[in-house]
Amino acid sequence: MPQLTLFDSSETLLADDERGRIAYTPRFVDAATAEAWFTELRSGVMWRSERRMMYDREVDVPRLTGHFRVEPASGSTPGAILDAARRVTDRVGVPFNSVGLNLYRDGRDSVAPHNDHLSEIVRGLPIALLSLGATRRMTIRTKASPKRVLHVDLAAGSLLVMSYETQLHYTHGIPKTREPVGPRVSLAFRVRPAPDPAKPGFYR
Repeated sequence: MPQLTLFDSSETLLADDERGRIAYTPRFVDAATAEAWFTELRSGVMWRSERRMMYDREVDVPRLTGHFRVEPASGSTPGAILDAARRVTDRVGVPFNSVGLNLYRDGRDSVAPHNDHLSEIVRGLPIALLSLGATRRMTIRTKASPKRVLHVDLAAGSLLVMSYETQLHYTHGIPKTREPVGPRVSLAFRVRPAPDPAKPGFYR
């Protein structure tokens, strides 16, 4: 069970085979920029509390969420998101048009192991995850043999890029922790398909 705590500023490949490519850049943006973006988004986003069905009962989602279009952007899109989107797009070379935000308030907030809904991302294009605030560990597991488990400490200012194929072969999640930890904001950049007129809430 390898544990990866990376300090180099260059991109490090965590996986690169027929099951997909996962790359981690620990210092994608400098500390001052990461702190400024975190401060702006934590206080400036209208964070939503959601509930969903799990095991035949409705439960609170253990984190707060937000969402913005970045291409085209609306007048309400925070400047930090626009700046981050430009940098991520330039680095990855992909025309990201959507960003999903999560606010993990403390170690009790989490996201269960999952893969992205394939119907909500353009086939063949990656997902880029920018982390701000406190460091949280992500666990990435293969769905089938040969089994592989990665534990990656996502530091402030880091960028994790997962290819489309990884959503077929891996799950990823942020587990709860009993360790004292501060708040974290994650920005997940995606290329979403053109909206379906029959589904007006598609981009929420």
